[in-house]
Amino acid sequence: MTWQCLALDLRDDPSLIAEYENWHRRENIWPEIVASIRQAGILDMQIFRTGTRLVMLMRVSPDFDPAAKAAADAASARVQAWEALMSTYQQPLPWAAAGQKWLPMERIFDLAGCDG
Repeated sequence: MTWQCLALDLRDDPSLIAEYENWHRRENIWPEIVASIRQAGILDMQIFRTGTRLVMLMRVSPDFDPAAKAAADAASARVQAWEALMSTYQQPLPWAAAGQKWLPMERIFDLAGCDG
């Protein structure tokens, strides 16, 4: 199992940020979204926020395939509806390519690598 870390920004509007956080409460997440995450081989997912910056941590199974997840998401009307809704709150990082949302982050330090 591996961890992946991704980043994205929110629009700088306190009311939109509050709405975005509300959508991510357990009782408001659409069940189809949770199912699509789990079916893709994502074992755990957490999103953290500071200011407008979001950081997502995903623990994925060895067979997790981001391209397969993207293809499954593109084929799901419900996932596409969720993504359209979330896009009202999100904005790409300044260095993102056109149409790119969550960007993978590069690990630059690993405490485990400092042993011995």
